Amino acid sequence: MKNVRLFAGNANPELAEEIARFLGMSLGKTTIRRFSDGETFCEFHDSVRGFDCFVVQSTCSPVNEHIMELLIMCDALRRASAQSIAAVIPYYGYGRQDRKVSPRTPITSKLVADLLVAAGVDRVLSIDLHAGQIQGFFNIPFDHLYAMPVFLDDYLRTNYDNSVVFVSPDAGGVERTRGFSKRMGAGLAIIDKRREKANVSEVMHLIGDVRDKDCVIIDDMIDTAGTLCNAAKAVMDNGARKVVACASHGVLSGPAVERIAASVLTEVVVTNTIPPSPAVSHCAKIKFLSTGKLLGEAIRRINNGESVSSLFV
Repeated sequence: MKNVRLFAGNANPELAEEIARFLGMSLGKTTIRRFSDGETFCEFHDSVRGFDCFVVQSTCSPVNEHIMELLIMCDALRRASAQSIAAVIPYYGYGRQDRKVSPRTPITSKLVADLLVAAGVDRVLSIDLHAGQIQGFFNIPFDHLYAMPVFLDDYLRTNYDNSVVFVSPDAGGVERTRGFSKRMGAGLAIIDKRREKANVSEVMHLIGDVRDKDCVIIDDMIDTAGTLCNAAKAVMDNGARKVVACASHGVLSGPAVERIAASVLTEVVVTNTIPPSPAVSHCAKIKFLSTGKLLGEAIRRINNGESVSSLFV
């Protein structure tokens, strides 16, 4: 890696360390502290003049705090004459607010995009956006990575064969789930649901044959786990042998851990784009896979001017 500096915010320090080890480099030295009134201050202790800088920071809970921290870090790099600034955002917060769902509501995903560009970001890397259209909110390069290779290589191919059935928890996730079933040469099922209000869903019926099959529910994120647990119950009620879940982002807020622990799910597999809370870490059903190698390889290819999309072809 030539002419590169890698920095970490407070959201993903362990993931950033893993990326640095993969790249054979050290994290840049940074001080991030807060004044007594809550204002954030950032200082870099390494020269960044003329360097390509990558800042690793998921905008996960506390979302607003981590977004502001990332903006301040990028502004500091810009004012210190960094040659380029890439925001490595494994989990893109506010990704669900990607369109107006009713009158007089914001499109906050676009607002976050505007803030990042205003702070001096030249490129963004993220994993499994909730809505692919978020890429279009940026007029700078956006590398949209997929966690699928991590799940396939580190979990699915070692635990299942092509007799498994992949299940989409809703119609919107069919394309993502079909990608898994195609690469495993496996079956596909879809759950039809009706959402009455935010974080509450009602399973209606299941399309596809899951009887006497091992089933894997595929989703981009698990928040309160209501949808996931209802989907798992529907799959088991239709005669499945067992059901596990794979999701890129383990938001796991509110009653999520309790719901998963009490559910029919055998295992829930998420990546480390969001660091686990103590309650999540102690849940025996939740397993974590690392995205360090995936992000590190993407950074290496960007630095060398190589194709990033070929990672997934």
